[in-house]
Amino acid sequence: MKPQLPPKKRNWSLNSRATRGLIFQAIALVLIAAGIWFLAHNTQENMRIRGIQSGFDFLGAAAGFDIGETLIPYNPSESYGKAIWVGVLNTLKVAVIGIVLTTILGVLIGVGRFSRNALVRGLCYGYVETFRNVPILLQLLMWYLIFIEVLPPSNEAWNVADLFYLSKGGFSFPFPSVGVGQVLAGMGVGLIGAWLWRRRAQKKFELTGQDGDRIWGPIALIVVFALVGWVVAGMPTQWNIPEQLAFMVDGGVSATPEFMAILIGLVIYTAAFIAEVVRGGIQSVSRGQDEAAAALGLNPKQKMNQVILPQAMRVIIPPLTNQYLNLTKNSSLAVAVGYPDVVSIANTTINQSGRAVECIAIIMLVYLTTSLSTSAFMNWYNQRMAIKER
Repeated sequence: MKPQLPPKKRNWSLNSRATRGLIFQAIALVLIAAGIWFLAHNTQENMRIRGIQSGFDFLGAAAGFDIGETLIPYNPSESYGKAIWVGVLNTLKVAVIGIVLTTILGVLIGVGRFSRNALVRGLCYGYVETFRNVPILLQLLMWYLIFIEVLPPSNEAWNVADLFYLSKGGFSFPFPSVGVGQVLAGMGVGLIGAWLWRRRAQKKFELTGQDGDRIWGPIALIVVFALVGWVVAGMPTQWNIPEQLAFMVDGGVSATPEFMAILIGLVIYTAAFIAEVVRGGIQSVSRGQDEAAAALGLNPKQKMNQVILPQAMRVIIPPLTNQYLNLTKNSSLAVAVGYPDVVSIANTTINQSGRAVECIAIIMLVYLTTSLSTSAFMNWYNQRMAIKER
């Protein structure tokens, strides 16, 4: 039995590096706190001298303005707080859908840069060099002008099978009238099952070298559980189908030109950068890995999915996180095309209430929260990938 050593006493001498580190950190925290207090006190005092009201009490007052596109019910008699929340949801809608679509498009373009087909390689290269070198604001304005100038008016909308309509009024498509929640819940369960299926297929490949089905099986699970949700909802068959009327398209679900412009512009612009991130990650994998995979008899698809991309992810994920953050923050440019995001609604609130400092603080808090949440999720995923590699 080893003798127990007496507890080590901390050396509080200034000659100790640990002690000096604690002192410097304490001084830094005090200076930061003092700076924040000075800025807040100075701002509040200047506003008081000039007779400018301050505080967040205005959030409970009636907004008095309408919002053209909302995810939740809203009317002008409701509060500024409710109006700003509608803007936050609109911002999140663009960010979440945009991140999903831009990831798919960016990965396809990035992998396409390594295609053996010269035409595919050239198109992917031209896409990247074109869209990443044109400012995002110009691209948003271009897409918006296409929707309001090039497309036909609402009474002459382009349609496919009398179900999908595209015009200056936006894009309209059918949507179930009832049972949506149950179907989405079923799809959520199916997604979990699909993830478990792919994980099992990966383990089987690592143990036996036999590559199982990774596409149709997961898709079948999602479809089956969605059907289960539909059955649980009572198998409803009612659909809200758009219809061409004399002056407009009525019914269904519509995506406004403003939403389509901001979404398409952000997706196409950000996908060009993600494509380069994916290309750089793939090129970081040693060529010997590709040769070893070929020696094992893997086809090009298997080599990319099972050997190259998993190793490239450790290089791809950190810069990919930056592009997700850029997409979310660039959504603030939606005000240029009239989409009612949190910045647009906050600007209207400033003009009516005069609470500029408070509204700007809310905008900063919204983007800070979304950015930190995205970073936290991507850091967790990055650590998980690092553990799998070990």
